[in-house]
Amino acid sequence: MRTEVRLTTADGHTSRGKWSASGVPHKGWQCVSVDDLEEPSQECEMCESVDIRYVHYMEHPDYPDTLAVGCICAEHMENDYLRPREREVGLRRLARRRTTWVKREWRLSRNGNPYLNTEGFNLTVFQRGTGFGVSVARRDRDGSQMGKRNYSTQEEAKAAALNALIWAKAHL
Repeated sequence: MRTEVRLTTADGHTSRGKWSASGVPHKGWQCVSVDDLEEPSQECEMCESVDIRYVHYMEHPDYPDTLAVGCICAEHMENDYLRPREREVGLRRLARRRTTWVKREWRLSRNGNPYLNTEGFNLTVFQRGTGFGVSVARRDRDGSQMGKRNYSTQEEAKAAALNALIWAKAHL
C-alpha cells in the first residue's frame, strides 16, 4: 500500500510540495540519472517532505529544471511503477558490492603492481606520478582502457577499480 505524505501549513492547509504547485507537470517525466547519496540527506524536490538517499533526476519538456526526487515520486512522475524500483534496487546492490569490494585481496604482478582478475577482466593499480591509476583489460579478447584519473592512495585506486570494471563490462 502506498502512502502519500502531506504537510499541514501554519494556516491549516495541506501542502504536497510541487504536486500542489501550478505549472508543474505531474506525468510525462523522464529519469535522466540516478545517484546514491549513501544516506538520506536530501529532500525530495517534488513532494518536498521526504529525505531521500537514492535520487532520481527527472526532466520534463515543459518544465525548465531537473528535479531530484525519491522513488515514489519518480514512479508517479514517470507513470511507471517498475523502472524506478529497478533503478533503486541496482543502486542498493552496488552499495552492498562496494562494501565487500574494498575487502578483496589483490595479488602482486611481476612489476609489483596490485592486480585482480575478476568477471573476465584484469584490473591493475599502478603508480603514476605522485598518485595511482587504474587500468582494465578483457582477458578473453583484445580490449583495454587506462583510466585518466589519478588517486592519491593505492586504496582509493582499488576502490575506483570497481567503477572501471562496471564501465568495462558495458564498453569493452
